[in-house]
Amino acid sequence: MADDGIRSDWINKDFYAELGVKKDATADEIKKAYRKLARANHPDSNPDDSAKHEKFKKVAEAYDVIGDPEKRKKYDEVRSLAASGGFPGGFGGGGTTSGGRGYNFEDLFGGGGGGLGDMFGDLFGAGRRTQQARPRPTKGADVESTATIGFTDALDGVTVSLRLTSDAACPDCKGTGGKPGTKPHICPVCEGAGYVVQSVGGGFSMNETCPRCGGRQLVYDEPCPTCHGTGRGTSARTIQARIPAGVKDGQKIRLKGKGAAGENGGPAGDLYVTVRVSPHRVFGRKDDNLTIEVPVSFDELALGAEIKIPTLSGAPVTLRVPAGTPNGRTFRVRGKGFRRTDGTVGDLLATVEVQVPAVLDEATRAAVEAYRAATAHKALRSNLFEQAEV
Repeated sequence: MADDGIRSDWINKDFYAELGVKKDATADEIKKAYRKLARANHPDSNPDDSAKHEKFKKVAEAYDVIGDPEKRKKYDEVRSLAASGGFPGGFGGGGTTSGGRGYNFEDLFGGGGGGLGDMFGDLFGAGRRTQQARPRPTKGADVESTATIGFTDALDGVTVSLRLTSDAACPDCKGTGGKPGTKPHICPVCEGAGYVVQSVGGGFSMNETCPRCGGRQLVYDEPCPTCHGTGRGTSARTIQARIPAGVKDGQKIRLKGKGAAGENGGPAGDLYVTVRVSPHRVFGRKDDNLTIEVPVSFDELALGAEIKIPTLSGAPVTLRVPAGTPNGRTFRVRGKGFRRTDGTVGDLLATVEVQVPAVLDEATRAAVEAYRAATAHKALRSNLFEQAEV
């Protein structure tokens, strides 16, 4: 098995010797040795020296293991077990024999799950166990949609149907990217890690998603004819989304787990719904308050009146307008607005606006002229001129 060769190669590598440090070296000593060797062998500094390029890779691999406390601990355990003869029959492939007893290498290194195979999986990454290794779970993509609702629906809340088209696993290959019926093998580029180490200069490197397997850790020789090896397709579905009471125009609602499906057992993404609220012919909105402009006559403001005004949900309310109310005054009707997130409710803000008739009949004109004559001695604009001269 190719995987057996990889495992025996790992076991026989001396990462301490590769970095030129002792087995009991401190973390600082290991880091110092790595930086020195990385600078000396970096490809940017030695563009034409293939030997130093190879040395740089080995140094980076060594530091990736013994530079990490947890990986270093497991690596030491594996090396110690190998040195003490803890691996029956050595590190050959297939079935080996020790002391007259047959051993199968695959059984030792995780072919049946658990044991040393798990140790190697923790040490070198889950994708490097065997060809049966499963790629890492990946969360599904977030999806965005838009819902248009009525003004009244925004007041009370509403459930809407949304037709969603999102990225999903290919229905034929189930997201593997391989032709159905074919078997995968470990990616030869990343050796099943799902990522590759890339130099970023200055003696440092970083992990990037493997360009060959796209992070799946496994590859197929024959790609899926439906998705052409991408493992992705599209999914169309209809869901019921609850829009809460009090939602504002342009507000974005998050519905957890309603996005695209995850890969390899990963959770689904989220759905973000941008809500558009249609305007109302009578009512408006200011924060969590309803607004309304109430047409009134001059005499209702001058003499006072009780007038009925509508509410968005429920029976009309009576507005008491005191005598002498100025035009444009706003009255507050408690508890007739939008519901807030804390459960409280906003108010209805009613602004009175005097309506001037465009045409007066004979009786009305006579009454207005009589009012003008009665108030002719009052200079309403005298203060205006005085203040303008200051």
